[in-house]
Amino acid sequence: MIDFSKIEQYRENNRIEVKKALGGLPRSVWETYSAFANTYGGIILLGVEELADKSFRTVDLPDPEKLIKEFWDIVNNPNKASVNVLSSKDVFIQEVDGNHIVVINVPRAERSYKPVYVDGNPLNTYRRNGEGDYRCTREEYQAMVRDASVKTQDMLVLNEMDLTVFNQESVRSYRQRMRLSRPGHVWEALEDEDFLLKLGAVGIGSDGKKHPTSAGLLMFGNEYEIVREFNAYFLDYQEQYDADTRWTDRIISSSGDWSGNVYDFYFRVYNKLIQDIKVPFKMEGGVRVDDTSVHQALREALANCLVKRRLLWPAGPGHHQETGRHHHGQPRRIPH
Repeated sequence: MIDFSKIEQYRENNRIEVKKALGGLPRSVWETYSAFANTYGGIILLGVEELADKSFRTVDLPDPEKLIKEFWDIVNNPNKASVNVLSSKDVFIQEVDGNHIVVINVPRAERSYKPVYVDGNPLNTYRRNGEGDYRCTREEYQAMVRDASVKTQDMLVLNEMDLTVFNQESVRSYRQRMRLSRPGHVWEALEDEDFLLKLGAVGIGSDGKKHPTSAGLLMFGNEYEIVREFNAYFLDYQEQYDADTRWTDRIISSSGDWSGNVYDFYFRVYNKLIQDIKVPFKMEGGVRVDDTSVHQALREALANCLVKRRLLWPAGPGHHQETGRHHHGQPRRIPH
């Protein structure tokens, strides 16, 4: 991010572009949007002019709110931009030396969203080189298309579903665990929708709107929504202590009294598995450590179990069994 108190020290480069924009939203902003998204990402500053010595000077935009609304209206129009890679926090008004400018942070587009082109024409695909935006060659365009076509099943965007399929308590729990395990992470301040997009649980569909991915639905969806897409989805954990008893404890995804998704199943089962594990007394930095190598091994085994269609634990006393009759995709980034 730019230090706006020293804006005169910056110059246009492969990550910064300035536009005076006193006459409204410049048409060339879309070439830069495409170029930044297809290259390394970058910052577009509206209300900043480049002087003869290449230094920057701000001007006071007469109506920055109108400029932002116009930008959002256009970037969400698939006839103008092939995809909107921005989140709500990527566009904002910044006051510099008493002047109001508009900042547009364009992230580097995910491989599956490239090439990012404009005006409904794939030939209008740009890349950033130095301080300029250049139309991609046919070879560069084709290379991005080839890379984008390499998709795993968990990346599949479910265009027929909207974001209401997610269990909000599961998402809240995940975010809380992430805050504890990775405090201060750059995604922490994001709204849920933008957070899930960064995580890969949400993708941008063919209509330019945000939809769940297969992995996102399995990870955070409600069971009744999951079976709409994967009608043989079923997760089953059983504890069997003797051959004469079918099971003594059981967790199934279709019980209806919890979400039934992979994320919540993981932790419900994990808490069952660790109940009888001995935890020796150990202190680190004045805090007791309750995690052992056995806990770590169990987490890894359970995660591996969930990515496979079926796994049977070794028979014996305290035998545990988990079966997934049909499981697509794979859970991603479960904080321990």
